[in-house]
Amino acid sequence: MRANQSMVFSLAYHLLHDRAAAEEVAQEAFLALHRSLQRIESPEHAVFWLRKVTVQRSIDEGRRRMRRPQVPLDDQPPLATVDAKGDPLLSGILRRLIASLPEAPRSVMVLRYQEDLDPSEISRILDMPVSTVKSHLQRSLALLREKLERRGVGEFGWTP
Repeated sequence: MRANQSMVFSLAYHLLHDRAAAEEVAQEAFLALHRSLQRIESPEHAVFWLRKVTVQRSIDEGRRRMRRPQVPLDDQPPLATVDAKGDPLLSGILRRLIASLPEAPRSVMVLRYQEDLDPSEISRILDMPVSTVKSHLQRSLALLREKLERRGVGEFGWTP
């Protein structure tokens, strides 16, 4: 659990954009892992299994939230969320744009660029053909580029 808790939480958080919901999903994933330990064949299988369950539970939670939207008490992000790499404003814009993608493309983008998985691994986790994963990546990247250009963000950051 300790070896994978940050990966599970990070994945859930990037899919849900809600710390409390991500913590719940992470707890559910580890509880499900505990219940299924006899079927886990290796540490690598456990990581694969945790990623798959986390994505599935995050999607389920996202759907539940859409059916029963809740008003957050504090809409402001924490002040200490400065990204050490690059422009924090650009990172925030990218996070919001990725969050606006539909479930499947958003899951593919998070697994590819947050978890650094290749398309074949993403295909296995999400139970979709590799060609569909690649298609989601290509369309999502094109859409994100287009939206960034409309906001005045060029290839190397803000344009004058």
